Amino acid sequence: MEREIISFDYAIKNVLRDKANFDILSGFLTELLIKPVSVQEVLESEGNTPTPGGKVNRLDLKAKMDDGEIAVFEIQFFDQIDFLGKVLFNACKAVVEQVSAGELFDVKKVYSVNIAYFNMGSQKEYLFVANLTEFKGVNFDEVIPFSQNLDPLSTVSKAIHPEYFLILPRKYNEENDEKKEVSKSKFDEWVYVLKHSSVKSDFTAAGIQAAGEKLDVLKMTPEQRAEYERKKIIDLSQKSQLYTAELKGIKIGVGEEKEQVVIRGHKKGHSIDVIAEFADLSPDQVLKILQQNRLA
Repeated sequence: MEREIISFDYAIKNVLRDKANFDILSGFLTELLIKPVSVQEVLESEGNTPTPGGKVNRLDLKAKMDDGEIAVFEIQFFDQIDFLGKVLFNACKAVVEQVSAGELFDVKKVYSVNIAYFNMGSQKEYLFVANLTEFKGVNFDEVIPFSQNLDPLSTVSKAIHPEYFLILPRKYNEENDEKKEVSKSKFDEWVYVLKHSSVKSDFTAAGIQAAGEKLDVLKMTPEQRAEYERKKIIDLSQKSQLYTAELKGIKIGVGEEKEQVVIRGHKKGHSIDVIAEFADLSPDQVLKILQQNRLA
């Protein structure tokens, strides 16, 4: 038996910010990081606070865990030429935002969780990890761990360099589980959820049955269901527009031509997000053009 749930991208932007649903987020991270995780709060910052211009330059979610470590989430449906640059930027920003002027660089580790639904060149792998753990000597066989200890009474140093996860749900094929080079992990159940937006009754991964219970589409009120369907339609429409532009190889010029693209996009009812992506402008630039033409 399977239970249909709301899509994870919708949940992470609109539902999992609620403290009552932190058990879902905690379970997801517990299985991904292979250690017990308890999410304590969702953090707001310049990097992930919603703005009138949309989410072009912000995170989908930034969460603080029980040990002070941080997880940042980015979900990307469309091929983006600078996607990995954005991944690096989001991780670095989460590091920088931990330190106040005049204080020690007391940096907690950041986990960058990136879920991509487009082709990144993988043949069959759907879960990738990148991490810098040490400095290696060039002339001699020596290493220095990329970790630090700010407590004089402690002998334990903790790794501080960000760790990156890249998850490609569309590459996951549950039929290949028996052919894998390593044994099936509980996180595979979460990848199944990311791919199918459904939870099987026999899944046992941490937090996954809570997701099936709390994110069940059938348990939504009529108002919640209507809002969910409305946002799904908007998202699908925007993705379709961008995909069509990509297929046609549309290239936008500069200056006046871009201004006309912004104006036409606005008149057609497109969001600032879509116009910015289509015209290769920032949301602020789009908003400025609209204001100059008395359209905003």
